[in-house]
Amino acid sequence: MVYKDFQGIKLSALGLGCMRLPRNSEADADINVQLTSEMVDYAMAHGINYYDTAWGYHDGESERVIGSLLSRYPRDSFYLASKFPGYDLANFGKAEEIFAAQLEKCRVDYFDFYLFHNVCELNIDSYLDEERYGTYSFLKRMRDQGKIRHLGCSFHGDLDVMERFMDRYGDVIEFCQLQVNWFDWKFQNAKAKVEMMKKRGVPVWIMEPLRGGRLVNLSEKESAPLRALRPEESVTAWAFRFLQTIPEVTMILSGMSNMEQLSQNIAIFERELPLSEKEWDTLLGVADGMISSAVLPCTACRYCTTHCPKHLDIPALIKLYDEHRFTGGGFIAPMAVGTLPEEKRPSACIGCRSCEKVCPQQIKISEVMKDFSERLKG
Repeated sequence: MVYKDFQGIKLSALGLGCMRLPRNSEADADINVQLTSEMVDYAMAHGINYYDTAWGYHDGESERVIGSLLSRYPRDSFYLASKFPGYDLANFGKAEEIFAAQLEKCRVDYFDFYLFHNVCELNIDSYLDEERYGTYSFLKRMRDQGKIRHLGCSFHGDLDVMERFMDRYGDVIEFCQLQVNWFDWKFQNAKAKVEMMKKRGVPVWIMEPLRGGRLVNLSEKESAPLRALRPEESVTAWAFRFLQTIPEVTMILSGMSNMEQLSQNIAIFERELPLSEKEWDTLLGVADGMISSAVLPCTACRYCTTHCPKHLDIPALIKLYDEHRFTGGGFIAPMAVGTLPEEKRPSACIGCRSCEKVCPQQIKISEVMKDFSERLKG
């Protein structure tokens, strides 16, 4: 197992994400404890020492199951991470009771790592409202008391949201968890987000290295140039090697759902084999091809917005539509649209087609807005 140094701690470069544990049924809370137990035992035996759970994972059962399984091991043999569930605005003002419940569920007296979870457009104002909620003050106090050893954050918001949060609380942020993979390096502006953390001297933790498995299922055309350069490497390995090439990356989390995925990923992390410049460019070239075929050719010229009687931010909505369509759903687009007033959402489009008359790319914007609205309902 490759290990990375973090403030004198040796962390396994691969961490076990506990959001996609094996299940007995379609019910997310129905974790297969026996299989999960075997996976934890295998992970511990093969050098993984970082385990990442959260309040909402598996409808609240992830913390309970992982806490129970890790309690069989000496407390100093693993590092446990959990998070304040800021993705739900109803949780603000409840940080103290939630934190106490998390310690109890996880059967620990402290968390090695704890995060302000999912900082984004939806909750940034609540995170910054210390007078009303005091989330920052409470978590900082827990860190000062040793109940949190290292305090960090995770982002799903855009750069401006990250800037607002880090400008206010950057003094206590020791690590930052970002969605970074070779497809999102450009598609979700992951490169700029990593560079922001580099300038601030904050180590980067990686989530969604395989984009929920999407980057494992490449077409023959997409995978062929990769095989030509590294015939021995799987497309899964390419995704991890990409991340091993980024100096700022300390921790790579993978939500593994079965023993096969776990054993394959551990085998990949027996060595660190970063990409050459040619390999890096080739992989990003594959991403460019996927992006060009998956997204609309919007250039954000904004001619459309000057002709929209509802004053919709059409380029921004198209960007969210592309994300939602490529991902096949997910929470990012619904979350972002949910922060908008009703009159600024795609459903507010009246189908007048005034925008289409001036679109240089000839995008059928009215049809896009209609389809986006239907997808969000689904």
